[in-house]
Amino acid sequence: MGTLNVQGVASGYAVWQDNKFAGSGNPGNKSASADISNGQVIIQKNSGLVQFYLQAGAYNVMSLGSNFVSTGTFTQNTFGALPVGYLEIAPTDNFNVQIGKLPTLIGAEYTFSYQNWNIERGLLWGQENAVNKGIQANYTMGPVTASVSWNDGFYSNRFNWVTGALTWAINKENSVFFQAGGNMGHTNFAYSSIATTPLQNNESIYDLGYTYTGENLLVTPYVQYTSVPASAVNAYSGITNGSNTSTIGAAVLADYSLTNTMSVAGRVEYIANSGNPNDGAANLTGFGPGSHAWSVTVTPTYQEGGFFARAELSYVDASMPTGFGWSGTSGVGGTQLRGMVEGGFMF
Repeated sequence: MGTLNVQGVASGYAVWQDNKFAGSGNPGNKSASADISNGQVIIQKNSGLVQFYLQAGAYNVMSLGSNFVSTGTFTQNTFGALPVGYLEIAPTDNFNVQIGKLPTLIGAEYTFSYQNWNIERGLLWGQENAVNKGIQANYTMGPVTASVSWNDGFYSNRFNWVTGALTWAINKENSVFFQAGGNMGHTNFAYSSIATTPLQNNESIYDLGYTYTGENLLVTPYVQYTSVPASAVNAYSGITNGSNTSTIGAAVLADYSLTNTMSVAGRVEYIANSGNPNDGAANLTGFGPGSHAWSVTVTPTYQEGGFFARAELSYVDASMPTGFGWSGTSGVGGTQLRGMVEGGFMF
């Protein structure tokens, strides 16, 4: 089989939050909890005509402004014990085709916490898919990289999505990217997975961004637009007067290296959900029709060799129509503050 590359990550987290969510039985319904964040092994062959990538184990993905479940529940009810795995045919150095369970082409944040500057995913990430099953072609020509994929969108097991990404490296420090995707038909089907959000699985999404890569500073600002047709709103919102609903958002992600072992990451976001509670618009952001939300996250990190440890403080504030809320045991709160720590080893 040739040379294989084996990697792994083992990490855990602890979280505290105010305005805990209503209900019981989930860590997100508690003020404080702890669990495994990653327990994964990656085996890959990245040379030759036939290559492959296998990523197996347990994981948890937490996002701002959202309830969360235990790592065991999340792994079992999203992408399973093999969240990413694909076969790759690479006839040349600048062209390859991949088939299997693939990482999304959409967004500026990866799925798993160890891959990102921040422990939690952001507000815009909630409109983006994470892992999909399908086939993808990648081509590089000089400073331009292009990818296109036919897949099942939000892990719906219905193969009617097309996504694409285009990146232009202007020079070694500056690059721009455009990403787009959408359901080519209508998926009147809810796959039995919390990874499949039926409204977003019928959306169209567009991301446009820029990346600066300096000696000590990395910065990625991007804007996002999504749209869900009225037919999907009617099908999955339990109403008959659904209207086309959209979101518009923007984010800036940055990471600054203080030393070879210390860095500080930050993220600022804004997202708005069109409509109002009375016009048939859908709740796409979790904050309701007519809402506007912003967040700020700061994550200092220490990493030496394979060991890493980091802390995080995040704050979410959502303005909603009078009488509506999203946080707290009463469900009418409009803010949430979280503190987290995560530590572990990568090998």
